[in-house]
Amino acid sequence: MCLAIPGEIVDISPGDLATVDVAGVRRAVNIGLLGDGQVRTGDWVLVHVGFAMSRIDEAEAAATLELLRGLGQAYTDELSALADSDIG
Repeated sequence: MCLAIPGEIVDISPGDLATVDVAGVRRAVNIGLLGDGQVRTGDWVLVHVGFAMSRIDEAEAAATLELLRGLGQAYTDELSALADSDIG
């Protein structure tokens, strides 16, 4: 199963890459789909297959993370896949 998981942008690099923290896992994510200047450090985004798909507010991120935690193993598997990935 492939999920879009909320993550918080912790750093933005030149170009289209940002470091995003997803439940304690930090990964490089492509933010190019969101457009120049549309996100900044501290913003929350939905991450899917290495891309930030949309910007969301913190309340929506918290609600989505709570729902995903309720999926149990599917959520755990998705976090493991994220931890093993690297687009950098």
